[in-house]
Amino acid sequence: MLQLSGGSGGHVPDPVPRYGSYPQPPLGAGHLSIEYDPRPTAAREARAEVRRQLEEWGLTDPDDLANRDDLANRDDPKGRDAPKGRDDLLDVAELLVSELVTNAVLHAASRFRLTLTAAHGILRCEVTDTGRRTPRVRHAGAAESGRGMFLVDALARRWGCHQEGPGKTVWFELGTCGSDGCGRRQP
Repeated sequence: MLQLSGGSGGHVPDPVPRYGSYPQPPLGAGHLSIEYDPRPTAAREARAEVRRQLEEWGLTDPDDLANRDDLANRDDPKGRDAPKGRDDLLDVAELLVSELVTNAVLHAASRFRLTLTAAHGILRCEVTDTGRRTPRVRHAGAAESGRGMFLVDALARRWGCHQEGPGKTVWFELGTCGSDGCGRRQP
């Protein structure tokens, strides 16, 4: 961490301009932006920051987190019996941020910025890097890699990519309301 300041094949990012650039968060929104070096630990560091920030913004259920930690320390090292609830948001946000960060490390191989914004029932996560190639959703298949955007496409409410200066920003949004269907892609 360097700086802290305040599916199927053929799918492409949401091309509708109104979902593109989101330069200023709404007044009173939670906002965090962190810059990372492209190193193997960046995805882990970004997941930890997402967890910390969502906890700070009150977008997780502290009781569920305590129960999850208790269960994770038992026999099952993956904590598969962890309770569900508002922490579905945390799990999905951590997973999808990890995928975008991994793409930035592997494909752009440059410093990148993770930006989190929470306002009006939406969590928006952005990863800005110097790469110019627009991400595409590939079939999940049995390959060991290449499923990141498939997951983003399947789990995010919506996602997109916009060119920005010498690079691009890939983003996704999740609902934070905690009700059934909130945060999932709407038909």
